[in-house]
Amino acid sequence: MALRRCHLNPKKTLFLLCDIQEKFRPGMPLFDKMVKNADKLIAALICDSRRRLNMFDFQTKAGKALDVPLIVTEHYPEKLGKTVAELDVQHAKAVQGKTYFSMMTPQVKSVIKDIFGEKPQDVVLYGLESHICVEQTAIDLREQDINVYIVADCCCSRLNQDRDLALERLRQAGCVITTSESVIFDLVRDKNNPKFDIVRKLVNPTSEDMALTRSPSKL
Repeated sequence: MALRRCHLNPKKTLFLLCDIQEKFRPGMPLFDKMVKNADKLIAALICDSRRRLNMFDFQTKAGKALDVPLIVTEHYPEKLGKTVAELDVQHAKAVQGKTYFSMMTPQVKSVIKDIFGEKPQDVVLYGLESHICVEQTAIDLREQDINVYIVADCCCSRLNQDRDLALERLRQAGCVITTSESVIFDLVRDKNNPKFDIVRKLVNPTSEDMALTRSPSKL
């Protein structure tokens, strides 16, 4: 399971959005900030350069600027509801309900195989809760020798300590701990990329501060 640290390639990358559902909002103090950061990340996938962008509605454009496939899961949606309305996931390859904590259900695995033929090289993973569904998904992916990029500013748990400790465990498991803006710029790579001006408008507003901490040994 050696990590192959490399630049993200839109043609070899999959985005996984894990369980950002309305019923979780009241119990997570950083939920709204996480959603705003996740909105920026999703918007980078679906902005349409033919239409004017505005600060609130980036994600509703029909085009797919970076053309990276997205799969969304919803944990027990019959009771916990759908993905929050702020995130437009209509372009997702699948929005899949689940009872497993991991996103890697047989249904999701089937969709991934349909997209990539076998498996992606890299997965960009974000959502909640960091120490349960996100962590178990990441471990399942690493067991398949897939590079996993955890978008730390788009993850949360009810307690920050659970999120922070999960991120540390996932780093030790070989995941790359990153941020939404880092992912976006790594996919764009070049100012001369035709999509750069679209993406630049997304990253101009500062991302929401998710109060991330690091242990002294890692500073």
